[in-house]
Amino acid sequence: MIVRLFTGHDGESHFEEISLDYNPHLPLSERTVPEAAESILFARHQPGYSMDWHPAPRRQYVVFLGGQNEITVGDGTSLVFRAGDVLLAEDTRSKHHVRVIGDEPRLSLTVPLVD
Repeated sequence: MIVRLFTGHDGESHFEEISLDYNPHLPLSERTVPEAAESILFARHQPGYSMDWHPAPRRQYVVFLGGQNEITVGDGTSLVFRAGDVLLAEDTRSKHHVRVIGDEPRLSLTVPLVD
């Protein structure tokens, strides 16, 4: 699952599932167009971790590698992200809430994008 987290016309955060545009690369292989990235960061949050309402600090991809993470957006919708899910966080003007659920730490990889 690849989900975009963005600020809507109503000023609230919203989710939308997105697809990536793949182009042929090699036989039986496809790639997306490269995007410029600032850095990468691995993070581990323990069960019970919760981050109060906050905007994304910048446009960034968050790739979930382990554990479960629930994100709630301003319109009240919540989604659970698991290993293999990807979030494109673009809600730099609105807010979302994050919490680790389950009994395993959440492991993630964050890739800040260059605008």
